[in-house]
Parts: sequence; C-alpha cells; structure tokens
Amino acid sequence: MSKIDSRPRPSALIRSVIVSYGDGHHDAPRGDALRIDTRPLRNPPSDPAVREQMLHSTGLDPHVREYVRATPGFEAIVQRGLDRALGLLALPDRRFRVDIHVACGGGRHRSVVVAEELAERLRAAGVGVEVEHKHIGRPILT
Repeated sequence: MSKIDSRPRPSALIRSVIVSYGDGHHDAPRGDALRIDTRPLRNPPSDPAVREQMLHSTGLDPHVREYVRATPGFEAIVQRGLDRALGLLALPDRRFRVDIHVACGGGRHRSVVVAEELAERLRAAGVGVEVEHKHIGRPILT
C-alpha cells in the first residue's frame, strides 16, 4: 500500500501576502512590509478620455488592467517590486512571509493591477501568494 504525502508542496505554501489599498482612505495596512507606490502611474479616472468607463470599473477588469499596464513606468515598478520580494524570500533561514503593500490614491485601479501582476509573477517563480484588495469596493476619491 502506498502512502499519500499530504504535506503542502513548498510552492503551495503562502510565503507572501499582497495587499492593495488607497492612501486616500487613511487606513493603510499595518505591519512590516515591502511598500510599492503606484501613484506615478496614470490614474484611469483622471483621464477624461476614459473617466466615465473607469468610474464603474476596478483593476480586476481587463480594460483597466490593459490601461494601467500601458502606462509608462508600469514595468519598472512591477519588476523592482518583484526583485525586492524575491531577494527577501531568498534570504538564508527566512522563516517568515514577505508582506507587500501596494498603494495608490483610492485603491481601486492602479494598486489592484500592480498587486495582481506581482502575484502572477511571484506564482510563476514558485512562490505561494495571497492577494487582498482592501479598498476595491470603496467609492472613487475626488
């Protein structure tokens, strides 16, 4: 009779938690974390060409993701965050997870897209990741 190994595989263990949020809500996540600021990226609701559509969308919607990904600086922000997270995770005898807080103004668009992209890349590198979008359901800030 063979024995089934039910222990989680290392890549399935949650080694990183990513929280997107909006600084404008004044209740940022607490604790030690790698912080990524996405405010240098274009803010979709601030663009008159797409504002009306973006007011009713979030960074989980494909058109918002496409818009934010096309913003100059997107790749640099994501890659820098990925490099830093992987560097922390690679430290010898690292026993704790690496938390990552991704901020934008309102927590509905830019931070969500960057958090999701970062999670995809970490998973591709074999890192177990959870993602939380703290302010995705909050109203657009003016």
